[in-house]
Amino acid sequence: MRVLIADKFEEAGVEALRRAGHEVRIDPDLSPETLAGAIADFGPEVLVVRSTKVPGDVIRGASGLRAIIRAGAGYDNIDCAAAGEAGIPVANCPGMNAVAVAELAMGLLICCDRRIPDQCEQLRVGRWNKQEFARARGLKGRTLGIVGVGAIGEAMIRRARAFEMDICAWSKHMDDERAASLGVTNCGESRAELLEMLGRCDAVSVHIALNDETRGMCDREFFERMRDGAYFINTSRGAVVDEDALAWAVRDKGIRAGLDVYCDQPSTKRCEWTTPLAQLPGVYTTHHCGASTDQAQLAVAEETVRLIDVLARTGRLESCVNESQLASAAG
Repeated sequence: MRVLIADKFEEAGVEALRRAGHEVRIDPDLSPETLAGAIADFGPEVLVVRSTKVPGDVIRGASGLRAIIRAGAGYDNIDCAAAGEAGIPVANCPGMNAVAVAELAMGLLICCDRRIPDQCEQLRVGRWNKQEFARARGLKGRTLGIVGVGAIGEAMIRRARAFEMDICAWSKHMDDERAASLGVTNCGESRAELLEMLGRCDAVSVHIALNDETRGMCDREFFERMRDGAYFINTSRGAVVDEDALAWAVRDKGIRAGLDVYCDQPSTKRCEWTTPLAQLPGVYTTHHCGASTDQAQLAVAEETVRLIDVLARTGRLESCVNESQLASAAG
């Protein structure tokens, strides 16, 4: 099969694809503006992306494309509806980078508590300020609220338990039996139950997929229900958060935030860009790099290779995320 990889990808994965007889072209510098031309030039049957956006007009113009694979978990950078209408299945690689994202989320939580980036910044400019940083709350015995308990949420729970935190969990896929197996308190699945949980938590970490139901879910009401001075961590998708509401919470409620994702973040790998949230004291920001560890990327590459091999052998794309759109187009 002809495979176009429009992002960075593990060399071991590229080699495995070539050993299996696939023709591979990799171009990590492609953008939404240049992707269509690359597809027209190479004529791939499979398109593999990580963060590169795949808009509907690119999909509709991609004759010969049989599948799109998101080398990661979230797939909101792909127009799955347009792909479904064109009869092109879209797959992802769920769970492969869960540990990496949970590790970063835990790191951001520690940054909120110990203000590590602030301490680094002051020492870089030659300022010793032990009095300012001598006190922190500590995480042991604090209550952490987990919003969304998929693979990443579970990985976060395991790490937070190692810090001896008490954990409340809100999820559409939670029941008392599963909560008991994870060692957490089941806080339900309704909006009212979510808001009630927030008032019990010293910190909240968000691990939900972006869809019509979750877009803007962390809104003014959400932050009003959080405790003053609590910590808010988001490593899921920027658009689940109303950023104006979060900025208000930081300024008026003393909320500290650790963020890896943002609304309207760049689709390119490198450019001049910032978010107003990064200018607020008590907000610690990273570059949507939660999944970017060697371990995670190797696991994602291996799963991507497996999906392509199965597709080549059987004509079926596993882990398909747009089956309903495909069915509607076929019907």
